Amino acid sequence: MINISSGILYLVATPIGNLSDISARALQTLRDADFIAAEDTRVTRKLLEHYQIKKPLISYHEHNRRESGEKILSRITGGESCALVSDAGTPGVSDPGENLVNLCAEHDITIIMIPGPCAAVSALALSGLQAGRFTFEGFLSTAKKSRFEHLNELKPEKRTMVFYEAPHKLLRTLRDMFDTFGERNISISRELTKIHEETLRFTLPEAITHFEQKPPRGEFTLIIEGARETPPSGTLLEDAEAAADSYIAEGMSVMDAVKKAAAETGVAKNTLYNIIIKKQERV
Repeated sequence: MINISSGILYLVATPIGNLSDISARALQTLRDADFIAAEDTRVTRKLLEHYQIKKPLISYHEHNRRESGEKILSRITGGESCALVSDAGTPGVSDPGENLVNLCAEHDITIIMIPGPCAAVSALALSGLQAGRFTFEGFLSTAKKSRFEHLNELKPEKRTMVFYEAPHKLLRTLRDMFDTFGERNISISRELTKIHEETLRFTLPEAITHFEQKPPRGEFTLIIEGARETPPSGTLLEDAEAAADSYIAEGMSVMDAVKKAAAETGVAKNTLYNIIIKKQERV
């Protein structure tokens, strides 16, 4: 049994494709909240009908967020509980729900997360690219200047990057990314959790060629390889290796020796650590 309190905003994650992916806690929250704020009431109504939930709906989207946000705020401060949902996935992430969260936070309203599906995290896990550190970039601007400013800022980014994109803009985005980033690895997921779910792994040029021949369909999540580290020169690497060997001979641990030598020479710690470990394995 979920204890729904009054005067609270609940952020309820909903399925990104397969209706069975919604949690028991999310369903109970939707049943018990006083009303539901939905990005598109038609989409949310299908979900509610599937689970036989009858609840008042209020529209909250990008074009009415100011007016509707004030109405929702008034109802919450008046003692009602509100469940906020997006069309799919986690509300407040790359959708107008972010503004309602900010509004409620400014008025010290309690906000509770009911976690669940997220296309960005699902696609990242499927990508085969490094997932330990990543940056979520959402949708690129349609304005050419803003679009390239955004991409150019990310050119030196070493973390894996996550983007959302609509089918009619996908090819333009891939071409702009190739122009900015050059030949990077990319994983492209579409129709996640649906019958025709697909994850394709390419280089950016291969992705462009693929979608030139096969028109894009469905909503896409793009996972882009971060900038690769420039290999250190042979002399610099040799100096770092010699320094690390010297510190180890003095009694330092491998990790401490690598950290000190890397800091002194500017060689990446991971690169130097792998060299030292492989050398020790050969002894």
